Amino acid sequence: MRHWLVQFRKLSGLTQQEVADKAGISRSYYADIEQGSKNASGRAAKLISDVLGFEMTLFFADVGRKMSQKNKKPA
Repeated sequence: MRHWLVQFRKLSGLTQQEVADKAGISRSYYADIEQGSKNASGRAAKLISDVLGFEMTLFFADVGRKMSQKNKKPA
């Protein structure tokens, strides 16, 4: 789950549906992005970040953290 995205949305006082409507994407796609089951496309990342007022690069930093965690070898 992308807790940071949920926090941005809640601080904005918006529902998932309202963010999706303002961004021009479906609510189910937005919910999947928020849950972390889908990654936002570059276009969707820009639209969502514009609606919620943060830098779109946060989406890609999030992906980088997940990938580096998966590549760590157990001690």
